[in-house]
Amino acid sequence: MIFVDNAGVTDPRLNLALEEYIVRKFSGENDYLLFYINEPSIIIGKNQITIEEVNQDYIDDHNIHVVRRVSGGGAVYHDLGNLNFSFITNHDVKKLHNFKKFTEPVVKLLKELGLDAELKGRNDILVGDKKISGTAQFSTGRRMISHGTLLYKTDIGEVVNALNVKPSKLESKGHKSVRSRVANISDLMDVDLSIEEFRELLLKGLFAESDHFVTYTLSEEEWDEVRALKNEKYDTWKWNYGRAPKFNIQHNKRFSVGELDARIYVEKGLIQQANIFGDFFGRDAVSELEKHLIDIPYDKPSIQKALENVDITNYFGAIDKNEFIDFLVGG
Repeated sequence: MIFVDNAGVTDPRLNLALEEYIVRKFSGENDYLLFYINEPSIIIGKNQITIEEVNQDYIDDHNIHVVRRVSGGGAVYHDLGNLNFSFITNHDVKKLHNFKKFTEPVVKLLKELGLDAELKGRNDILVGDKKISGTAQFSTGRRMISHGTLLYKTDIGEVVNALNVKPSKLESKGHKSVRSRVANISDLMDVDLSIEEFRELLLKGLFAESDHFVTYTLSEEEWDEVRALKNEKYDTWKWNYGRAPKFNIQHNKRFSVGELDARIYVEKGLIQQANIFGDFFGRDAVSELEKHLIDIPYDKPSIQKALENVDITNYFGAIDKNEFIDFLVGG
């Protein structure tokens, strides 16, 4: 495994561009590890509606970045007390959606630091009943990113202030508030370490897991390409905010794979626009599935026929097609 040095960058747009650059451009002969720490920011899941996930007035007043990532899942708050880890590997269908597989070395190291950590639910690392990490994945079909956050000394009050947390998410967790179900790792440890010292402990632990662990420093030419990707994608309103649908029908439901939110625009009985949002994880872009629904009658038989040969698990994970169709028509 090769550790990629991000040169101490704390700009979330540049760090996300670097992560995508590695998965798309670096050699598939090696696995890579990336650590990064971001300035205060909201990182939006690939399939979410940004304006419905953030407290826009608050983030404007407090200069909080809003950036969409390439992986699915829900919106998360980052700040200088939050350590992000990312494993970039070859695509493996057995690893896709297998969060336990890639979080194992992180959980092991947390246990060595005295924390009774374990992966629970879809993609969260917990100590007791407190969430200390959320994870997500993205695949190009050839390479994949498995990444996560570690709440070390995060301002948890800002998590509450900056995010619009939907009641359905609170209900699904069985808790009354975000504050009651998350915790900082530093508060659970017996030793007082800075986030940089904590990062070094994790890095040394992961080094110990590999016989061929080296550090890679990007060339200036590579950094220029990363900055170009940032400018072309992660700096743009279109990427970060632009997926705002026109709709006159909305259905929302929480499945085992996550929350799905369908926005459908129907005119003269035909579907003119269909968008599906949520905090689900999928291998393929949901926009490809949405295309199957355009210009067909908005009724169950027509939708069943349109999706007859479509494997919807590629877009959402393990979900029953009949349940999904019932959800689209409000059944």
